[in-house]
Amino acid sequence: MAGHSKWSNIKRKKAKTDAQRGKIFTKLGREISVAVKEGGSDPELNPRLKDAIAKAKAENMPNDNIERSIKRASGELGTVHYDEITYEGYGPNGVAIIVEVLSDNRNRTAGEMRYIFDRGGGSLGASGCVAWMFERKGVLVIEDTNGVDEDELFMCALDAGAEDVIQEDGAFEILTLTSDFTEVRTHLEENKYTFVSADIEMLPKNLVELGNEDAQKVLALIDQLEDNDDVQKVYHNLNLEGLDLE
Repeated sequence: MAGHSKWSNIKRKKAKTDAQRGKIFTKLGREISVAVKEGGSDPELNPRLKDAIAKAKAENMPNDNIERSIKRASGELGTVHYDEITYEGYGPNGVAIIVEVLSDNRNRTAGEMRYIFDRGGGSLGASGCVAWMFERKGVLVIEDTNGVDEDELFMCALDAGAEDVIQEDGAFEILTLTSDFTEVRTHLEENKYTFVSADIEMLPKNLVELGNEDAQKVLALIDQLEDNDDVQKVYHNLNLEGLDLE
């Protein structure tokens, strides 16, 4: 995970995110629906739903949208079934890419993923071809502002069970085991910390270094994947530090 920076990804995406709020709400709604299907509609008894709702609220998703997603998954507003599917492959210059999707049509999504990879100069691979290069962790990002006391945050996070706290340029990244993620997030929330991002992530164990021109080709492929309605998350092992991302 050396050199990994969730904060770098967040800064790069922020302008695009602000322009695509409706699409983000759709993706979050699907995530809430799948969580309800898996563990019921009570967030206090369903940690995955609790995490999904917290993530939706962090993105300023209206409460009406959240409730509608829960009711739809519970069968009150009709039902739609989503399959959770993971695709793996390579982008230009051998950059490893993992794509997590929620799809109501596996055949359509598989065709779209293959087309996007091919058009972007990459290749869709078999299951497991790049997953070994990543490690699943809880990642919570808190912006480094004047109101955040570094020592207090470190102690609060570690007391809650966090594995590590990494200070980046402009943010703190808190890493947890997946099993401890909800407890750590809840503890920090209770201590009045707010998150730029809080989610379970696939973190690369090592990063690929590319020049700006080659990196932009990879980022163009990643943008195409993220723009697909079925795609929930895209992970990669390209090092974004020091690149001109404008």
